This record gives sequence, C-alpha cells and structure tokens, in this order.
Amino acid sequence: MKKIFLFALFLTALACQKKETTKETDKTTTAVNDEHTFSKPDLAIVKHLDLDIKVDFDTQTISGKASWQIDNTSKGNEIIFDENTLTITKVTLGDEEKETKFELGKEVEFHGKPLHITIEPNTTKVNIYYSTSKDAVALQWLNPAQTADKKKPFVFSQGESIWSRTWIPCQDSPGIRFTYNAKVTVPKDLMAVMSAVNPQTKNDTGVYTFKQDKAIPSYLMAIAVGDIAFKSIDNRTGVYAEPSVLKSAAWEFADLGKMVVAAEKLYGPYRWGRYDVLVLPPSFPYGGMENPNLTFLTPGVIAGDRSLTSLLAHELGHSWSGNLVTNATWDDIWLNEGFTTYVEHRIGEEIFGKKEAAMQDVLTRKDLDDNIAEYGSTNPDTRLKVSLTNRNPDDGISQIPYVKGYNFLKVIENAVGRAKFDPFIKNYFDAHAFKSITTEDFVKYLNENLIKDDKALADKIKVEDWIYKPGVPSNIIPSVSEDFAAIDAIQKSWRTTGVKGLSQKIKSTTEKQHFIDYLPADITTKEIESIDAEFNFTKGGNFVIKRQWFVQAIRHQYKPAYPAIEQFMIATSRTGSLMTLYKELVKTPEGKTWAKQIFDKAKSGYHATTVQAVEGLLK
Repeated sequence: MKKIFLFALFLTALACQKKETTKETDKTTTAVNDEHTFSKPDLAIVKHLDLDIKVDFDTQTISGKASWQIDNTSKGNEIIFDENTLTITKVTLGDEEKETKFELGKEVEFHGKPLHITIEPNTTKVNIYYSTSKDAVALQWLNPAQTADKKKPFVFSQGESIWSRTWIPCQDSPGIRFTYNAKVTVPKDLMAVMSAVNPQTKNDTGVYTFKQDKAIPSYLMAIAVGDIAFKSIDNRTGVYAEPSVLKSAAWEFADLGKMVVAAEKLYGPYRWGRYDVLVLPPSFPYGGMENPNLTFLTPGVIAGDRSLTSLLAHELGHSWSGNLVTNATWDDIWLNEGFTTYVEHRIGEEIFGKKEAAMQDVLTRKDLDDNIAEYGSTNPDTRLKVSLTNRNPDDGISQIPYVKGYNFLKVIENAVGRAKFDPFIKNYFDAHAFKSITTEDFVKYLNENLIKDDKALADKIKVEDWIYKPGVPSNIIPSVSEDFAAIDAIQKSWRTTGVKGLSQKIKSTTEKQHFIDYLPADITTKEIESIDAEFNFTKGGNFVIKRQWFVQAIRHQYKPAYPAIEQFMIATSRTGSLMTLYKELVKTPEGKTWAKQIFDKAKSGYHATTVQAVEGLLK
C-alpha cells in the first residue's frame, strides 16, 4: 500500500451459493495468533463469503446480509467474528435460515467488539443481517461537491488494517483468507466496483454482481460506488475514473500493461486475471491501495507527464508480495511492504532504466535515514518485526517497513548476487502463494533455501540485526547515483553562479526532488524566490514536487507560497504528504496556529484516518 477505504452499502437478503474450492483456495492456511482479531480461527474459521448489500447515500449506510461458509474444525458451539460500530439485527444458520443466538462482547479501543454466534457441530453456513453506521472508519462518503465532476455522490472503502469490520462482520485478520461473491444494489445512475472481476459499463438496474475466486484476507475487501466510467489500456489492464478524469488518467497510465509484463518477467505469472486501476476523488488518504484486480489510486498521481507512475509499480508489486503472499499479522507488515518496495524498484529498473533506479534508491535511503532520525535509532518501532500489542495496528504503517525492508532485501541480493536472489524470490512467491505467513516463516525459508548453514553468508547478511534490532545495521549497502552527484555539484555552486538556466539541467521529477531536498539550511528568502522564478515550483510542480517544495517554503517562511500551500493542504487527503507538511508547520508557534486554521477548513474533506492523524499532532 502507498493504500484504502470502503464504501457504504445497504444489504439485502441473498441465498448463499456453494463455492467450489479451487486449487489456489486449497493453499489457504489457518491464522497464527493475531492479537488484533477477536476471532478464534483454530475453533471455527470462515472460508467463503456471499454478500448481498445495498448502498444508501441518503442515510450513508450499508445494510444487508453476509453469508459465511465456515469450517467448524473443533465441532464446537460457537464462532466469533469481529465487528466495529455495526448494528447486527439477526443471525441465522444454513440455507434453511434457522435463527440462532448471538451476543456482542465488551468493546476494546480500536478493535470494536467480538460477535459471538451460537452454532452447531455440523454448521457450515452462518448468515449475518446487519447495517453500518455513520462512524464506519472504512467508509468515506462524499457529496457531489467533493468529487472531480461535482455532479453525483461517491463512496469508497479503506480496509487496511482492521477497518473492514466496520462495514462487514468478518474474521478481520490478515492471516485468515476467503473467497467471495457479492451482489451490490446502488442508485441506477451510479456504478459499483470491488476488489474482484468488475463490470466495464453501467447497467440500467443498479444491481451489480462480483466474484473473487482467489482467497484474500479481509483487509483486501474493497468497494467503490460513484459516477464511474472505464477505458481499456490493453487486453488485461484498464482505468476506472469519473468521466472528467478518465481520458487524462488513461493517458497517464499507458504503460500499465508493460509494467505487468516486466513484473512477470521477474517474478512469474500474474495470477489475478485483470489488473485495473481506479482513480478516486482527492479525499482518498493514500497514494494507492493494492486491492486485488483493482488498485485504488490518488488523483495526485496524474501529473500530466507520466512522471509519477512509479507509484503504479508499487501497487502492482503487491499482486505478488502482499496479496499473493501476505503478512499473517500486522507485526509482520514488512513482509508486505518491504518486499513490495523491492519489487517496485526492480519493475522501475526494467521500465525506466538503471539511472532512474539508482536515483530512486538514493531517495529511498534518505527516507530511511529521515525516519530513523525521527523515531530514534534505539526505538523498537524501527525494527522490521514490530510489536503492536495493545496498540492500533495502523501505528505499524510507517515508512520503516517499506524502506528498511527494501534495504534488507538489497543486502541479501548483494550478498548472493541477482543470479541467485531472483530465482529465490520467485520461488518464495510460488511456495507461499495464497498463504499468510509470519516473519519467522520467512526466516526459516531463507535459511533453508538460500543461506543453507553457510555461516560466512549468514554473518554477511545479519538477519537478526535487520529484523529484530532497532536502527540500521552496519552492513547496509551504500546508495549511489551519478546523476544525483551532478546535482550535488550544482548545489555547491549555484549560490555563486546564480540559478539562471538550472531548470534546463535539472529536469526530471526525481532530479528536482533531490535538488529541493538538499537546498542549503541557511538559504535566504531572496534565494528561494529566485529558485521559484526559475523552476515555477509553487504554481507548476506536480504533487511530489509541490509537497517537497512546500516543506522548504514553510521552513524558511517563504510567504509567496502560503496561499498555494493552504490550497494544497485543503485539496488533498493523502495522509503521509499532509503529515509531512503539518509536522513542519507545528515546529513554530505561528506555524501551529496556521496549521489549526488550515485543518479547520480542510477536515470535512479529509478521510477519517487522516483526521485522526492530524488531530493527534495538533493536540
């Protein structure tokens, strides 16, 4: 994820269909101990979901029926689901809909409540009738004014990490996988899409059906409903977006099919059928979310020059690391994000070349150094295997699992060479396909299939230091870019030679980002003004350039950029980028006052998780 939010649906009754088990579904495993779910999958576990729901924009709720096929492995008399802010109206068993008892347990912060349902030893189906509330964290409801076209309402979901339980009663753990079918009823002038095989045109009934025959964890359940249109890129990729955005989005993502081919060349066949993307309204809180078959994307990636499409490589990479092979608990999130960041870099190298890959490598190293400096090198949250006991698992979604995980895998690659490491990664994906695994599972596989009792190799890699210790181990591989070295030389001379003509030497988004990041700490307002005049960063930069430039503008009180900064912070809900700017603002009393003023204007358009993050910072 660079990541998601779920839409509100109004559920109606649907008879469960018997799901045939596929070969891939057979590979699913029972969850390990996950402290962020109330469910006890070793006693009774879900296998397949038939969902029948209705989306009601007037009440901003979803209601209907979730019919779960289960495996009552213990032959006991209870199954436990997760729920958070749902209203459970009735629970029945089997196709005959025999009503049964249910009870909600004690509420736990962030986690909601356990839903205890009485079952029989031979129960194979549980039907839960429910509706969502306006407090459902997973669902973001937008009025027409908050959309790109400003004509019709929109709703989308974000399930990661433990928010799917706010729109579907489920066993909400990344270690529990299931297949699903869904029937979704929406207003007739809107279209529904999900993390499944999707329609490509609106119908005149407002009723859409979906099928996901690959077993996925609950956080990858996703839905969006709005005035959505589709444009094909090639025979297995395409773009969904609001009509006014569709043409520009399709142009921006023209290389999507090439990226899939590049990924397959490295890591084997793409196993999900189609790979499409959905461009969401600006309130989407992440760069992207890797929902199977349908990546959710921020509109900020549409730069008009295809300069930010590397984000697609990350989300596509999740089709192997994250969706195919999944972290079993949120303590293991680096298995999703570290591997995907590595895959992203390798896809980028295939598509954009080694020079661009080297620059991206340097930027990733800077992200790691900056995050270690922010957290502190002895902070346990800088370990790859973190402990999120009694914490919101979203606390684990920092940049550390991404960038430290990437650098760890780069160490292994350097130690054994790509000729060995590439087949190892491909075989790792194959061996654990459609499974959820722990860090310890990976370490075991690494030892058995690559290190193989080679003490010298083990000492060179330092697995324990990377995974279980805070900070950055001493064997990290240096990041070097000749292109950035040339920019560093310019950085040392421009104050003497002047800035005229620099925009012809520093052209790409990656180069500009590096130049901005390393502007002198004692830069003057006049110098910032001259750089802005040369590059037009305040008014003309793409999303990434503006974010980096605005950090410098805030830091050095470059007031001509203030109106653009405020407009930028109101127009986007991308949590990571917003937090970067809010953190810079709160470093001074004046900045904190301004930050609160901006937040008061912007929060109605922010996603719930973005609001929570900013409120925590501004306290």
